Amino acid sequence: MKIDKKIIKELSDYLKEFNLTEIEITEKDTKIKVSKNNVSISNQPQIVSSPSLKSDIANAPAKNINSGTEITSPIIGTAYHAPEPGAKKFVELGKKIKKGDTIMIVEAMKTMNHVPSTADGIVKEICVEDGQPVEFGQTIIILE
Repeated sequence: MKIDKKIIKELSDYLKEFNLTEIEITEKDTKIKVSKNNVSISNQPQIVSSPSLKSDIANAPAKNINSGTEITSPIIGTAYHAPEPGAKKFVELGKKIKKGDTIMIVEAMKTMNHVPSTADGIVKEICVEDGQPVEFGQTIIILE
C-alpha cells in the first residue's frame, strides 16, 4: 500500500485551519486519521465505543469565573443557534434561562445534539457564531 502524502498534508492543514485536535477520513477499506500528535493509517475495520453523548452533555461542567458562568461545549462539532435555518434562536443576549434549557445544538457526525444549560442565569455573551466549529470544553455561552 502506498501512502498518499498529499491527503495527510491536506488533513494536517485542516487541523490548523479549523483548530481541531483530530480528523479522520475513510475511503473503501482505508482509514486515515490525523491528530496533532500522531498519524495512523489502517486497512482493518475498527469498532469504537464511546459513552452516551447524552450523559456527557448532562455532566458538562459550568465554570464560574469573575465575568460570569461559562457553559462549555460537551462535544466536538458544529454549533447552531437555532433548530433549523431561519427559526427562532434558542438564546439571545439578555434572555433569562434555566438549568436544562437548550442553549444550542452541536452537530457531530450528522447527529444534532441539543446542549442544555448547566446553570440558571441571564445570557451575557454568546461566544460562538452560528455554524462555527467548536471543540470539547470550548466556552459557548457566558451567563451572569
